[in-house]
Amino acid sequence: MKNIAHKGERKQPKIKTEMNGKGLTVHAGLLPVLTFMGKLLFRQRIQEAVGKERGANAQYQMVDAMQMVVIGLIAGATSMVQITKVWADDVLIKIAGWKRIPVDTTIGRMMKLVTQGDIVELTGVIQRFRGQVWKRAVRSGHKLRSALSDMWIDVDSTVNGVYGNQQGADVGYNPCKKGQKSYHPIIAFVAETKEILHSWFRCGSAYTSNGVVEFMKECMAYTKKRVRVIVRGDSGFFSGELLDYLESVSAGYLIKVKLKNLMGLLEGQKWEAVEGDAGWEQADFMYQCAVWNCARRFVAVRKLIKIERGLFPIAVYEYFCYVTTERFNPIEAHRSYGKRATCETWIEECKSQMHVGHVRTDEFLANAALFQCAVLAYNLLKWMALLTGGIIQPWEVKTMRLWLIRVAGKLTKGSRQLTLKLPEKFLHQEEWRAWEGMSLSVAFG
Repeated sequence: MKNIAHKGERKQPKIKTEMNGKGLTVHAGLLPVLTFMGKLLFRQRIQEAVGKERGANAQYQMVDAMQMVVIGLIAGATSMVQITKVWADDVLIKIAGWKRIPVDTTIGRMMKLVTQGDIVELTGVIQRFRGQVWKRAVRSGHKLRSALSDMWIDVDSTVNGVYGNQQGADVGYNPCKKGQKSYHPIIAFVAETKEILHSWFRCGSAYTSNGVVEFMKECMAYTKKRVRVIVRGDSGFFSGELLDYLESVSAGYLIKVKLKNLMGLLEGQKWEAVEGDAGWEQADFMYQCAVWNCARRFVAVRKLIKIERGLFPIAVYEYFCYVTTERFNPIEAHRSYGKRATCETWIEECKSQMHVGHVRTDEFLANAALFQCAVLAYNLLKWMALLTGGIIQPWEVKTMRLWLIRVAGKLTKGSRQLTLKLPEKFLHQEEWRAWEGMSLSVAFG
């Protein structure tokens, strides 16, 4: 029997595909990013900080390599090869003002020229960019407590597992793959803006709190004197040396407690019921650890889990304890610490969405420089979202990449003017216009 088409049935037309389109791009959203970087004087600042004089016949400079890495990571690249694939886009090359791009091995060789001093200079440039953005944000009416009064800093470490024999990779703490070599960076986030305030790229055998006092000294140097800093960290940062330093600079802290005799200490405290929270109790007490030179305030809460039935009923609790300088009651301190859980979300966003620490070579300092490039890429998107505002500000990297970066476009030229044409109708068109408008109108002074 012959197939009889039903009335109203739609038949899909036969379509031929050809790979010869000219002036097409899938990363039209990188144009506002490049414009924003231009307003920040990105190339000039990077050149001043880590400019390396290469041979007279060298086609590319260090600033070229770093710009390629930053833009490639924003576009979603996870390796050096993918970074060059992003830049193989003819439209991107033109809007960036380039004629050709280097191969991935050339970028790797250039990154291996970086010294420890260059990495310090690079982190300084990131702080300079932050100052420009925050100044602009406050001038535009954004109520940034972090820039004006209190700055909550969430400190945490993360594990970047590696395969192979990269320099500095070592076996250390690795909850996912025990025995795997890794790096162990430490990162400080600004809780209000979600951006990275400071970061260190460390070898895999480094303990969580290794060098944390020096790290915090650098963090404090990146904050304004009139701003009070409050540090929030997990039990890995429960260090008397760190607490001594924070108190010496009038900084606050809320840090989870790690003590061998903690359970015995808590069970001996006077517990009071938390009003309005059935099953919760709280305690507030002073305690001086053996190696401390003074007693500090501890706050604790516990939650009733179950009652074990036996000869005598025994209450089983889950305990939470913190050392703090803040005027919270124990349950308020517990809830405030709970906000730190978002810090772990930000770290995961950096690792899985911005691929911080994924682009690597076989040399430690080159990897440290690539890590800082990834931090800069992450912060650039957070700064653009902050200045754009609206629904864009809370978006994660993957959302910004999906709706604002990976937008189809066609580059045309007429009357000696380049025009990037976008689809007439696409989702989040208004947000894209706000994103683009911010990059065009923002001015730093």
